Amino acid sequence: MLFGKTILVTGVASGIGARTAELAGQMGAEVIGVDVREPANGSAAFIKGDLSTPSGVAEIVAQLPARLDALANVAGLSGSTGVVSTLAVNFYGLRALSEAVAPRLREGGAIVNVASIAGYGWRANLERAKSLTSIEGFPDVAVVVAEHGLKDEQGYPLSKELLLLWTMRAAHQPLFKHRSIRVNAVSPGPVETPILKQFRAVLGDARVESDITRVGRAGTSADIAPAVLFLCSDGARWINGANLAADGGLEASINAEVLGF
Repeated sequence: MLFGKTILVTGVASGIGARTAELAGQMGAEVIGVDVREPANGSAAFIKGDLSTPSGVAEIVAQLPARLDALANVAGLSGSTGVVSTLAVNFYGLRALSEAVAPRLREGGAIVNVASIAGYGWRANLERAKSLTSIEGFPDVAVVVAEHGLKDEQGYPLSKELLLLWTMRAAHQPLFKHRSIRVNAVSPGPVETPILKQFRAVLGDARVESDITRVGRAGTSADIAPAVLFLCSDGARWINGANLAADGGLEASINAEVLGF
């Protein structure tokens, strides 16, 4: 389902992005990787790029081919660098790249956003999420943060709340819908990646350990990459605006607790 396709994968230097790129290549896709650091495995096609600024996004897009089949938005920050940089990369930069890449995606192509179980609270924080996702373009994130009184510890979960809401919105926006480009998300739970220690520092050991205990183990990059690539494939051609929880049953467990069933 991926043979002969060209897939753009961000965050290819490590973790889920590295495994997604590797697996896509094994499945016959041509992979173009993007990261601020060069991958150790020497990806066949690599663009060194930074999603944290409008100019960084523009420089990435300028180096892309005229036609792509899918975009896997895997790159992200843990929140340890503060709310401004986290929102810039995890949401506003990701969205800017997606919108800029859309004209290059073939009709029926796909965008897959790696969100997180940390974005679970988007419903409870809906008004805030609506306000922040309604800001068009790539804003001055420091100004946005100041205007909304956002704190550093909110950065990671907030960025994923925005991403989940935007995923559903984007699936029905003309830029994507008029060319049948599907926009979906994958939400992992805790995953054994190089930045898991940073997540522990940001979210707290108790939260991370509780989530791991609910499902028996932390996930691995190899658990998440197939879900991302399935949504990139034609096998997911009738899935749009959806969030696939790739978390070992963590969301189901939290739902049962929160909703009382």
